[in-house]
Amino acid sequence: MNIFKKILSTFTSSRQNKEEEESKYLPEKEIPVDEQFTCNFKLNGGKFLYCETEEELEENFISILQENDWFEIEALTFEKDLQHYLSENKLSYKNPSNPMFLLTGCESLIAQDGSVLFSSKQLFHYKPNELPKNIIVIAKASQITRSKSDGLRNIKMRYANEIPTNITTMQHFKESKTDNFLQYGIQAKNLYLLLLEDF
Repeated sequence: MNIFKKILSTFTSSRQNKEEEESKYLPEKEIPVDEQFTCNFKLNGGKFLYCETEEELEENFISILQENDWFEIEALTFEKDLQHYLSENKLSYKNPSNPMFLLTGCESLIAQDGSVLFSSKQLFHYKPNELPKNIIVIAKASQITRSKSDGLRNIKMRYANEIPTNITTMQHFKESKTDNFLQYGIQAKNLYLLLLEDF
């Protein structure tokens, strides 16, 4: 019995060494950007809802409202294309004094760190700390990019002559349990992402 253990342990350790040697020189397998974004976004504490159709997106939006009891309250949006989600659900969004959440689009979803890239087109002149704690982002799968530089390049191509200001990312979607000086002064947002398939 002892001989079998020795043989087996020798076999497994030599196999592990062989795998380690091979992996040193082989390029790392690249994870698809959508998978990488989803994983990192969830690690950051974001809430992710995938939608295949516009109808499913509307159903998921209503589910978020039900989950948080956000009916007959004030909400905030700076985008005319999104106002119908609020008006259809009888949410007040014109000149809100105390909005419960922000409904917005975004420029890009960054796979590298699971962050969401915004500009003045979505946030106007407001800094993240000046926005409501709760945010619902509606984005398309085609907006996922590998890195922040890819996201910035997309902004430059999309708005060629009128590059927007206030370009910022958000990636802290849960309260830090430790004193992390990198997060000092950053208010964690309760962020929902409704991701619509458009490929």
